[in-house]
Amino acid sequence: MESFNLRLFAWLNAPSHASHLTLSLAYALAIYAIYFVPLLMILGWLHRDPARQRLALKALLGCVVALSVNEVITLLWDHPRPFAIPVGHTYLDHAANSSFPSDHMTVISTLAITLLLSREWRPLGYLSAGLGLGIAWSRVYLGVHFPLDMLGAIAVSALVATLLAITERCYMPTLHGLSRGLYRRLFAPLIDRGWLAH
Repeated sequence: MESFNLRLFAWLNAPSHASHLTLSLAYALAIYAIYFVPLLMILGWLHRDPARQRLALKALLGCVVALSVNEVITLLWDHPRPFAIPVGHTYLDHAANSSFPSDHMTVISTLAITLLLSREWRPLGYLSAGLGLGIAWSRVYLGVHFPLDMLGAIAVSALVATLLAITERCYMPTLHGLSRGLYRRLFAPLIDRGWLAH
């Protein structure tokens, strides 16, 4: 499996003289595309529809749980990043911590799978999944992750998002109620002025 991982990495990783245009695209996807996730969660929460608020909460909870699972995995198996071995070419500064699974891919995958499991928001889920593929490519291309780091992240995200979807009735009424109460307390002046939804 590791030899396959290395071969796939060598195929996807940037060459020694990568084009400026391709590197610029990779940087945009690797660094900035992840901000789509909190933006979408905030927009979902600020909508007046409780169903959208619950979906945003489920995605947020999924990301927190999935990232916690990642932390446990890295404690059990510290897999070096490509530049720590070293292999390939690296175009992005990154700490030499464990590469498996990718946190960036975990976050975008958890959002995408949460949306895909919701019929109403499935098209947005496909868009998120497409963005996730771009993020996965960029971080391998820039030399900070291996391809299997991305597959591991998708596996963690799929497991967590599915479990949260199955057990939603157990936690969501309480979580939504607590979150709405906290939101109203924190943003009461803005809500009273009509700047934020009630």
